Amino acid sequence: MTHRISATGISFDFLPRGGVLTDLRVTDEGAEIAPLHHAPWAEAEVPADAPPHQRWLQGDFLAAPMGPGPDGLHGLTANGEWRVMQSVPGTLRAALDGAVQGASVIKELSVEDGHPFLYQRHLFIGGQGRLPVANHAMIALPGGAKLSFSRKRWWETLAEPLETTGGRSRLAYPRRAEDAAEFPAADGSTVNLHRYPWGDQHEDFVSGIEDPASRLGWTAIVRPDQGELILSLKNPRALPMTMLWHSNGGRDYAPWNSRHLGCLGVEDGAALPVLGLSSRETPDPLTAAGQPALLTLDPMGTAEIRHILGAIHWPSGQSVAGVMLEDDILTVTGDWGAERKLPIRGTWLDATAPAPQTAKRPGLDWDL
Repeated sequence: MTHRISATGISFDFLPRGGVLTDLRVTDEGAEIAPLHHAPWAEAEVPADAPPHQRWLQGDFLAAPMGPGPDGLHGLTANGEWRVMQSVPGTLRAALDGAVQGASVIKELSVEDGHPFLYQRHLFIGGQGRLPVANHAMIALPGGAKLSFSRKRWWETLAEPLETTGGRSRLAYPRRAEDAAEFPAADGSTVNLHRYPWGDQHEDFVSGIEDPASRLGWTAIVRPDQGELILSLKNPRALPMTMLWHSNGGRDYAPWNSRHLGCLGVEDGAALPVLGLSSRETPDPLTAAGQPALLTLDPMGTAEIRHILGAIHWPSGQSVAGVMLEDDILTVTGDWGAERKLPIRGTWLDATAPAPQTAKRPGLDWDL
């Protein structure tokens, strides 16, 4: 059953199977913006041994663990069932059927009248150990895009290319570089990560690591052909990694069949294992800088991650030069002077304060 949640100027659907946020629509300055991607295949085309979430691949979901896990790629949160606990005007809450490393997982999705943003949080109650986590938003970019980011320490690829025999990857693996505009390519040239796509018929994955001094982590995606801007926002001290999945026809096998085009995953999280070089170092460079490399569960309390996804009309097509949060206003500035001031829940991400400590309580308090 699909659950529809809406507020003035914004709406989305929630699919309990896989916990998918999909069909996000924002009406801004008279334009309707639908930022999320949907895979072009039917469920019957997906091989039986593929991860279950490939059957309904679309929108945004929680990957916990991010990557391989005992419950399939991206874990039970992406492949299992979620039970809707509460659906009231503007807010949906759901509980995962099953546990992640012993933790119960609660999802909260909410929208607010006049805000062009969807607010997400995931609570892990109890559990033990550490695990890689990420939101897994997929942005539709059939006409290409200009990408801008909050300040990053470096960019880094996986230990191995995503595709070698069943498709193609454009970037060099494993590799690190400080300049996103000149990331090493497999053929010895460089790739500008600020321009999507990075290549025709290629499949790639690269991660940017936040500067610990940043107050707000952001990714700005301009769709110049449509006059639109998509924003992904996070607390950089809680989720220090922005993982970019470039999927543009680079897989030749079912169900992809070279037709999965114009998709950019913007996956904010803490997932050290996807860093092909840094994950081999002791201590790893995230931990050495005081950044969480993984999410740490608390057997006697809760752990939490938050995220904001939004979209606005951006007719200038300018690349974004800056995103600044002050009180309940988010200011977006273009590289040629365009500017928008947007209403936002200014304390939602705790972007101006240290990452919150784990709450020492066994139950669930929705006002955490």
